[in-house]
Amino acid sequence: MTSTGSATRVRETSAPSVSPWLVLAVAFYVSVVAVMAQFAAPPLMPVLMDAFRIDITQASSLMSVFAVTGLILALPAGLVLGRFGPLVTGLVASATVVAGSVLAAAAPDFGVLLAGRAVQGIGMGLIGVTAPAVVAAAFSPDRRGTPMGIWAMWVPVGSLLMYLIGPSLAVAMGWSAVWWLTAILAAIGLFAWVAVLGAAGLRGVPGGGSARRALADLRDGLAGRDIWLLVAVFALFATANGAANTFIAVFLTKERGFDVTGAAAISSLAMVGMAVGSLAAGVIGDRIGSRRRVYTVALLLSAPLLMLPYVTTGPLLAVGLLLFGTVTGAIPSAVFAAVPDALPHPRLGGAGMAGIMLGQNGGFVVGPILFAALLPFLGWQASAAASGVLLVAAAGVGWRARVR
Repeated sequence: MTSTGSATRVRETSAPSVSPWLVLAVAFYVSVVAVMAQFAAPPLMPVLMDAFRIDITQASSLMSVFAVTGLILALPAGLVLGRFGPLVTGLVASATVVAGSVLAAAAPDFGVLLAGRAVQGIGMGLIGVTAPAVVAAAFSPDRRGTPMGIWAMWVPVGSLLMYLIGPSLAVAMGWSAVWWLTAILAAIGLFAWVAVLGAAGLRGVPGGGSARRALADLRDGLAGRDIWLLVAVFALFATANGAANTFIAVFLTKERGFDVTGAAAISSLAMVGMAVGSLAAGVIGDRIGSRRRVYTVALLLSAPLLMLPYVTTGPLLAVGLLLFGTVTGAIPSAVFAAVPDALPHPRLGGAGMAGIMLGQNGGFVVGPILFAALLPFLGWQASAAASGVLLVAAAGVGWRARVR
């Protein structure tokens, strides 16, 4: 059975004993932990730059290497999901987050830290395809927006938790304690995933899973024009977001006089807004029956809001971060919910999400490197403005996609 076909068994076999909302809860937890692993670096950038004596370009690779791994694995993740099913794929995802976190925590030098980040990225790439395929299949299309909106909060919630916990933990116990924390949380998620999906009857793919069928579904799921338009939207969004947001904490410490903990705390307001915007987008999309309108408007509004953290101070800085986060949080939620509507058959949802993860990780590879390259020539504000142009382009591309 194919990737989403496997996940469909959540709805077909688990109703008497396992609620789809419990499946959503576990999928959300393991996804949040993966994001915490990814965003362990940004709030600690000043600390890591001092600890390993690296410059801002080298520091940007801490995010880029994570995304490079996810980029390489995005499409293979769809094949793995189709071949082995969500239980095994999710288990491997959490296991690699554990392994990468342990490697990073024990890193004696910058090279080993990068290697640990790469291993963590394997888990991120796998869970980013597996979790939404399971969630989408667990709910009917007319009720998918709200649960998908909840799951889409994985990035703001995970990054918010890390921005709030990471700096204080690093100050109290050293930067490596942050990675030990993600290792423990990922191990808990591993056991929860196996227990809940196992109870739901998702111990494997019926018939053993066919590599040929998985490859065919990946090909068919990515054959249409509309899914690639959504991939392009997410790639542009991730590039802009990865560019401007990765270095907010660095900007606040170097240009605004914040300490590491203070910079991370105020930056977390954007994550609070993203969580609110993500859930709101899911509900609004269901109410108006259009995902496209939600993400297009949000993209257009996000372009000027992206600059606010770089041009405001005092209370306006806090308001700007919260407002920016709320609007941008609507974009992933609406795009994720639109993926099944852009495909010829619901069973191809895993392939569609593999494409979206390809765009997301590609954007996170390019974004931090692009921003670091522009910074010496344009300065902070103009570099942020250049990132905003990508959001306008994404809105134009996304409007052309034929989705519900």
